[in-house]
Amino acid sequence: MLLKNSKQMIIRKAQKEDAQAIIDYCNVVGGESDNLTFGENEFGMTLEQEEQFIEETRDSKTSGLFIALIEGEVASVLNLSCPTKERIAHTSEIGISVKQKFWGLGIATMMLERVIAFASASEQIEIIGLTVRADNIAALGLYKKMGFVEIGRYPKAIKIGREYYDEVLMNLYL
Repeated sequence: MLLKNSKQMIIRKAQKEDAQAIIDYCNVVGGESDNLTFGENEFGMTLEQEEQFIEETRDSKTSGLFIALIEGEVASVLNLSCPTKERIAHTSEIGISVKQKFWGLGIATMMLERVIAFASASEQIEIIGLTVRADNIAALGLYKKMGFVEIGRYPKAIKIGREYYDEVLMNLYL
């Protein structure tokens, strides 16, 4: 895929060998904004845990850890998780981040397109859900552009220091 800056990007499911790069990426992006559920160096997974997570979802048709690579560097990570309980197996949830130096290149849009296509092809997933800070205007705009609709709000869902932030709950109905 060609980006706005003319660089090539590859989007694929993470492999076990990517685990350390993903941990390093997460520990960096956690400090680049307050829009994630963790801060700088707070990712909290060991190498073994990350490798196991990647291996558990590697061949799944309904879940996975997707990465975007630019010149071998992890530029974005998107996790799609789908429960195995039959009554809720039609639902899924995503979490996405993009490294700050790659903001504005359309990476999040491409990652979402890739994962929406993956979920649609599963023939199981009917709903993709996500949560986003209510004051994250750029992300809200992106999700609405991609077809997500607001289904509710979670007041004071996030607390950073002494400040509380509401979360918007959004769904995409496939």
